[in-house]
Parts: sequence; C-alpha cells; structure tokens
Amino acid sequence: MKLHRVALVSFTLTLLLVGLAVVTNVVPYRQIVEQNRQVAEAAAELAALREENALLAARRDALKTPVEIERLAREKLGYVRPGEIAYVVLDPPQAPTTTTVPVDDEPIEDESLLEEVWDFVTGADLVK
Repeated sequence: MKLHRVALVSFTLTLLLVGLAVVTNVVPYRQIVEQNRQVAEAAAELAALREENALLAARRDALKTPVEIERLAREKLGYVRPGEIAYVVLDPPQAPTTTTVPVDDEPIEDESLLEEVWDFVTGADLVK
C-alpha cells in the first residue's frame, strides 16, 4: 500500500511539473510564432518594394529618352508637330448602370471551445 501511494504521489508530481512546463512555454511559443509570421510578412514586403523600385528605376530611365518625352507630350498634353492636325474623339454618353451585390445568408459557424483552446496553444489563432 505504501509503495502504491509513493508511485501515485510521484506520478502526480511528474504530471504537475509537465503541466507547469507546458503552461509556462505556451506564451514564448506564441511569441515565436507571431515573430516568425512578422518576419515572413516583412520579407515579402521587402521583395515587393524591391521589385517596385526596379520598375520605377526603369521608368525613370525611360523618361530621359527623347522618344518617351515626345510620346508623353502627345498623349498627355495633346502636343503636335508643326504641320500636323490634332483631333479629339469623344465617347458618346452612356446610360447609368446599376449593379446588385449578392448577400451571403449563410450563418457564421462558431468554433467550439476545444478548437479555440487548441488554436491558442498551437498559435493557429495568430495566423487567421
């Protein structure tokens, strides 16, 4: 009987220590998951900004050419060379159109408490 009691106390203490370790490591784990997500978002934003920067640099270089300057002057300002005749073509007025937006009547499903706790522990609620 005494051996059984010692084993039960040992098992309970071990279970308590494991539970304490899990609870104390949940917050740092969630912070790591959140920081990894932020790093991935920042890397994607940096790649997009670099691509946009390259496009803007190419556009800047193109604007320095006489051909591009003439194209923009003709297109935006309506300039013509001496001896050319400029024409303006207007679109006919159109009747106003109406659009309808479909309404989604499906109810939003609530997650069960167990799913919410699991999402909290795994950090899945940070990604939603």
